[in-house]
Amino acid sequence: MSPILLRPIREQFEHNRMIRLLQTRLRRRYLVEVNIEDEREGTGVRSGTNLVYPDLVLTSTTGARRLHGIVEVETAESVNHLEAMAEWVDFGKVRGAFYLYVPAGTTDIALHLCKQYGIAITEIWSYHAVGDQMRLTMTHRSASRAAASRRATKAGKKTTKRAKRGARTAKRAVTATPLSGKRATRSPTTVKRTSKTAKRAPKTVKRATTSARRAGKTVGRTAKTAKRKTGARSGRSAAKKAVAKATSTTRRTTKKTVKGATRRAASGGKISSRATTSASRSASKARRRSPAAGTQKTAASRRVRKQR
Repeated sequence: MSPILLRPIREQFEHNRMIRLLQTRLRRRYLVEVNIEDEREGTGVRSGTNLVYPDLVLTSTTGARRLHGIVEVETAESVNHLEAMAEWVDFGKVRGAFYLYVPAGTTDIALHLCKQYGIAITEIWSYHAVGDQMRLTMTHRSASRAAASRRATKAGKKTTKRAKRGARTAKRAVTATPLSGKRATRSPTTVKRTSKTAKRAPKTVKRATTSARRAGKTVGRTAKTAKRKTGARSGRSAAKKAVAKATSTTRRTTKKTVKGATRRAASGGKISSRATTSASRSASKARRRSPAAGTQKTAASRRVRKQR
């Protein structure tokens, strides 16, 4: 029981009015139970081994219904050492947030009392009447509560930014470059096809790159093989061609020489020295032109020796 047994009528009216106002405001977010004077609509809250009855009891409505916090409304007469020791100390031990509402001008005194008695206070609010309305101002918030609020604010901002980006992307996808005819927006089918094409594009590029690499490797292998074959066989083919060419030239020259010598022998009886000299010269030329053919004895030289 509060040590303030009897408040002045004016302060008691202001106290009850403030409780009803908070009940209306907090009902949107929590399940609110009220304790006014001797009329206890709400249930008591466990604080250690004691059972306390704050002015308002807040219970969460989402998920498992757990105690969120308690609210205590004070007047100018009840912000003192006796009230702090009798009620605030027990309220600070409750598993949940502790919100304290005091009249404007007494917030510093309330904060000093909380620090003096080690009361775990979550927030301190001040209230004052302006005509028929009550104005509320938060004057103190605990460090842990402030940090949690900052984290929640940052998370909310990030979520809002992501939502805006998603909306912009959707708008860009739906909004068309002006189409011919009556429609100025793309149909969902077109948007779906466009998204599929965009997804397939990287795969197509990857496949084309792989095919190009394979083609390059195949060309390289073919070029290497051709070089090897050409390098191994080019010398042989060139030598064979040179030998064949020298042999054919020698044969032609020898045939002409032999024919001329035969005709002259038939007419004169002997082969002239000029024919022999010309045959030997042609044979030496052929040997010079073709080293491979020069090593062999030509048929012309053999026939000339036999005739001699």
